[in-house]
Amino acid sequence: PVVVGPMAAGLATAAESARAALSAYRAAPGWPDAPRPARSQSFLPERALAGDAWAHRYLIENLYRPLVEARSTLIETLAAYFAAGGGLEATGRTLFVHPNTVRYRLKQVAELTGFLPTDSRDALALQVALILGRQQDH
Repeated sequence: PVVVGPMAAGLATAAESARAALSAYRAAPGWPDAPRPARSQSFLPERALAGDAWAHRYLIENLYRPLVEARSTLIETLAAYFAAGGGLEATGRTLFVHPNTVRYRLKQVAELTGFLPTDSRDALALQVALILGRQQDH
């Protein structure tokens, strides 16, 4: 695997970029079909599962926490959507809302986090963030 760390503004941040690239490189076997080269940020779920504290914090602070702070229905909708296997109608039935309401809420999730719940890779990151956030909150 070929992994690229984030752009470093100078020597002071070069070590951080190298650390991210190495962490992603070590986590790369978890995603064997990753594009080559791949950005270290693309491996956030694998990095967090492999014990990368930075990725763990990033998922909680940038995916989970904004959703909790926005409104609880977003977390509830996201969890129900995943539990329903990504089915809008099934999610709507579970939450007693119209599937268009589910679509709207999932769009809000994407706007807040930059991760689309309907994209398989983004959904994985959101699921891991949801799990980590819930573990931290309890």
